[in-house]
Amino acid sequence: MPETGRMRDNGPVNDAEPRVAGAAEQGSRLYPRVTSFRSRRGALTDPQQQTWDRLWPVIGADVSDEPLDTAAWFGRQAPTIVEIGCGTGTATTAMAKAEPHVNLLAVEVYRPGLAQLLQAVERESISNIRVLRGDAMDVLENMLAPASLTGARVFFPDPWPKARHHKRRLLQAPTFSLIADRLMPGGVLHVATDHAEYAEWIAETGDAEPRLTRLDWDELAAGDIESPMTHERPVTKFEDKAHRVGRPITELIWGKVEA
Repeated sequence: MPETGRMRDNGPVNDAEPRVAGAAEQGSRLYPRVTSFRSRRGALTDPQQQTWDRLWPVIGADVSDEPLDTAAWFGRQAPTIVEIGCGTGTATTAMAKAEPHVNLLAVEVYRPGLAQLLQAVERESISNIRVLRGDAMDVLENMLAPASLTGARVFFPDPWPKARHHKRRLLQAPTFSLIADRLMPGGVLHVATDHAEYAEWIAETGDAEPRLTRLDWDELAAGDIESPMTHERPVTKFEDKAHRVGRPITELIWGKVEA
């Protein structure tokens, strides 16, 4: 499943030995945490490496502590949406093409997945995607300013189903608080999951954030509620598998309360 973007490093990143974000000794963290992603090995194919060498210096960057100048990176002022855990970029590319007026930041830790996204960007000549490799919490904490985002997307985060692992879940109360802070008034958070218990957890935790208000999915789909971004997602291989085994998909959407 798509991994949440995790890990920060100012140099080359090692897939096998990520530097875990949220270690106890890093006391400067806004929100102490443990990592919510699973470390995965993966080498690039020769074509993927060639695409990486061409595109990464232009549209890719490792996560850092430096504030991000999105206007300079994209070469324009435009509404900005962050996708946390873009996986191989199936939803990323489809939604970017549907929203050419939007600057889309895709965050992911898994390098082969990012390589597939870069290949799609090059193959389909998509100009409004930029890619960050590393810890999405670092992106939210350090790289994005308050009220700078039009939207945030978190599709199929790891549910960490065992009770003793719930502390590793990405969508904790501090995460909702941080996302709410980075959203501009009227901005939107869109979450999708195929895990029923995690959906309940997410709904309860998100509803408890006072700066967010739940939006009705059916009303959004019918156009009765306006949203600054599209919520139509392509069905990925992962989601198709969930459908085949009878796991329902839960869509949860919140809007940032107007100041």
